[in-house]
Amino acid sequence: MEAIILTAIILGGLIMFATRIVPIEVTSLLIIAALALTGILEPSEALQGFSSTATVTIAAMFVLSAGLARTGAVEALTGRLETYCSLRASSVLIVFAGIVALSSAFINNTPVVVIMVPVLLSICRGGPLRPSRIFLPISYFSILGGTCTLIGTSTNILVDDLFRKAGGAGFNIFDFTPLGLVYLLVGVTAIVILAPRLIPERTSLTALIPGQRAARFVTEFVIEEGSKLVGASVREIFEKTGSVQLLELIRREEIFLLIHAKEMYLEVGDALIVEGSPQEINAVLSRHQGLELASVVEDDTRVPMKTIQLKMVEAVILPDSPFTGRFVRDLGLNRLYGVKVMAVQRRGRQHRYKIRAMRLQPGDVLLLQADDPGLAALRETGAVLIEEGVEQTIHRRRRMPVAIAIMITVVIAAASLGVPLAVAAIGGAALMMITRCVRTDEALRSLDIPTLMLLAGTIPIGVAMLKTGLAKAIVEGVVSCVGTSQPWIILSSFYLLTAILSAFLSNHATAVLLVPIAIDMAGRLGFDPRPLVIAVAFGASASFATPIGYQTNAIVMGPGGYTWGDYLRLGIPLTLIMWITATVLIPVFWPL
Repeated sequence: MEAIILTAIILGGLIMFATRIVPIEVTSLLIIAALALTGILEPSEALQGFSSTATVTIAAMFVLSAGLARTGAVEALTGRLETYCSLRASSVLIVFAGIVALSSAFINNTPVVVIMVPVLLSICRGGPLRPSRIFLPISYFSILGGTCTLIGTSTNILVDDLFRKAGGAGFNIFDFTPLGLVYLLVGVTAIVILAPRLIPERTSLTALIPGQRAARFVTEFVIEEGSKLVGASVREIFEKTGSVQLLELIRREEIFLLIHAKEMYLEVGDALIVEGSPQEINAVLSRHQGLELASVVEDDTRVPMKTIQLKMVEAVILPDSPFTGRFVRDLGLNRLYGVKVMAVQRRGRQHRYKIRAMRLQPGDVLLLQADDPGLAALRETGAVLIEEGVEQTIHRRRRMPVAIAIMITVVIAAASLGVPLAVAAIGGAALMMITRCVRTDEALRSLDIPTLMLLAGTIPIGVAMLKTGLAKAIVEGVVSCVGTSQPWIILSSFYLLTAILSAFLSNHATAVLLVPIAIDMAGRLGFDPRPLVIAVAFGASASFATPIGYQTNAIVMGPGGYTWGDYLRLGIPLTLIMWITATVLIPVFWPL
């Protein structure tokens, strides 16, 4: 009976995690409460996720990553790339594959990708390279790089902790490295070959704006009812407007870039994103009746755009943003920072109507209008990634050597001196704050609360699966279907199942569900559990086919102008390639 109840709790939790009908934190708390109230676990067992060494270690790693990011350690690797990097897509991909993979092997993936976005936007503004050709590969590089060490991704830390609790020996920091490096090489090669062929050229508004411009601004025109421009050719209008440049045309939430928009004819309600000097824009407005500046959202009120003497920028909602799950009207951006919301882009579609009532999700892109001080204040909150040049971010570069030294010390202490990783990471996080590489408030903001709460809520599920015998029942079902004569088939199946689940669920939740099953199956079949555990670890990170399976995939969706179809086009072939690679390589490095 307990196994049936636990199955219902797991299925309910997975549905809530996948659909996000309530925040991840709420789902995690409901799971904990359900496990305790149904008597499946004692209260102390249901709450053990909060005290788990995995949860503590991952929290400390967030602070260590923040210290390296705030001191500019990652950007030190990219400082002169704009000068020396060829604008051919393949060469840019190869150069950044090395940088991103190396960084992600020791730093949390999310800040690495956040740092790279403005660097890459600057490169895209300087030449013909389009953001869509590079942002999604950069996310994939960070995922592959994270598999190279134990601390490269929180999934590896979690898998190690689960393995140790089950009686396994656990893993050293560099135990993943030999397999991870070959895995990375295969993945990078596949991406460099496939990406230019499978990802169409798309771009974001920000990348279309020249990086250096003198007194030129971006604004939005709207075609009003009764305008004489209705039915007019876009090409003809902008051939007569002098140096005012059309960037995009938005029609009923569909976005058309210049190459397509110039062949269209205007309709009522069309929005034109244009760039020009204030004088030129005002001249166009006065020349055409029925052409108006768009309205913007000032907190809970939509008002006419009062001036074009403001910047218009895009801001991506980060996965750990406090804005996640909140309505646009409740953010108070205008009251706090003087920032106005013009539109919201979600999954490649632009929303301009009823945006006050939109509940924000990770990866949403806000089109904002503000002055420099307002944008600087909003950037400091860490709630959004503002897509401007990397020079806009203030770093404590004098403390960069200290931050790097602290990170190296943590790695050496855990890898060679026998210091438990949790202890080394906590000590390093404390040193980051003591040395002012990261302020205490910044350290607290760096904690990814949804991830930590998800760990606290899902870790007890693994305990409950073993305690109720559900893991054993699943193992028996798998064995009856797959058989036991070919262990590599079981390993391959575990990897593929993990990869498929992690594309739609959290990779942490997937790992928590499958690690106990993998260990139990290895014990029943009489072979080393490590290959199956490794398959789960690598499969949980192989989330390439959707924007919701991995945080970095959601971050690049807006800057790259991607749709779900773009993830499927490149992600499915890459998943299959890495599945075959893992099936062949894992038994080589970890014999069955």
